[in-house]
Amino acid sequence: MLAEHLELSQTTVSLVLNNSPSARSIPQETRNRVIEAAKRLNYRPNYFARSLRQSRSMSVGVLAPDLSEGYFTRVMSGVVQELTHAHYFYFTACHDWKKELIEQYPRMLVERAVDGFLLLNTPADQIEVPVPVVAISAHSKADNVTNIVLDHHSAVEQAMKHLYALGHRSIAFVRGPKAIPDSEYRWESIQQVAKEMGLRIDPAHVIRIDAAGWSMKTGYHPMAPEIGYKPMQALLEKARDFTAIFCFNDIAAIGAIRALKDAGLSVPNDVSVVGFDDILSAAYYSPSLTTVRQPLFEMGQRGAQVLLDRIANRDKEYPAQIVVAPELVIRESTGPAPSTRKA
Repeated sequence: MLAEHLELSQTTVSLVLNNSPSARSIPQETRNRVIEAAKRLNYRPNYFARSLRQSRSMSVGVLAPDLSEGYFTRVMSGVVQELTHAHYFYFTACHDWKKELIEQYPRMLVERAVDGFLLLNTPADQIEVPVPVVAISAHSKADNVTNIVLDHHSAVEQAMKHLYALGHRSIAFVRGPKAIPDSEYRWESIQQVAKEMGLRIDPAHVIRIDAAGWSMKTGYHPMAPEIGYKPMQALLEKARDFTAIFCFNDIAAIGAIRALKDAGLSVPNDVSVVGFDDILSAAYYSPSLTTVRQPLFEMGQRGAQVLLDRIANRDKEYPAQIVVAPELVIRESTGPAPSTRKA
């Protein structure tokens, strides 16, 4: 046993190896001895024994629609960092927006004795589990859920005021799929901000990402730029009397830019494009994408922190909602509204 080898108490060794706050009272020299000996002897803590002592499995369930490049990978990076630091294992289940899987996976994970659930952009109201739940971008009203959400009004206001300042008055919109909880909240904010600014939203200039396009059965990935390319093509066949387009996410914006280029239009000289999320590739696309940055990594990090805190303090009161602030990132895809339009 490591404690016997070092001639230290089991409590001292346990506090150091588990990075407990109480370990700060242990002399640094002693802490270094424990860590060096653990590495030299290839020591691994007995998490099963620890979980029995704490009545926890030291694991959580993470539910997401998919883990493709974009929103989910950035959020998940923050989640993984926090869970790994806390020595927590996690089961990740992707439901692909299938109602039966959204209901089935939580039951399966409860049978595996997870201590809590983290939901990424996943409807939480239809999930009933006997453990703490933290939902990111789900807007759940369930009593057992703590929500991490973006300030959508501020996000929309920043994007719309940027376009307005550039002279844009005829703005088109790519709405998100109905399945995504953020979609309706963001659209409500768009309508409210437009009214506050005195801008009319032309229904003919509003297109929506096809929910069916998010199924793997359609033959393309649910987060491929095609989700913006095809709706943009359809809009251009009907109208070209808009000078800017505000997209539901960056992936859709990249697809929309390609469709505009294929139609002989220049971005941003003819049409300005604004995305949402600020995914890693947004700054490197040509033109680089003006977008509303969600602090995705921080949202994942905060979500995991709150979940672990709720697991450790089951009787503590928690707010139903924690709101995070967005930031507009201005790049090359937006510019002054053109004085003339192509026919």
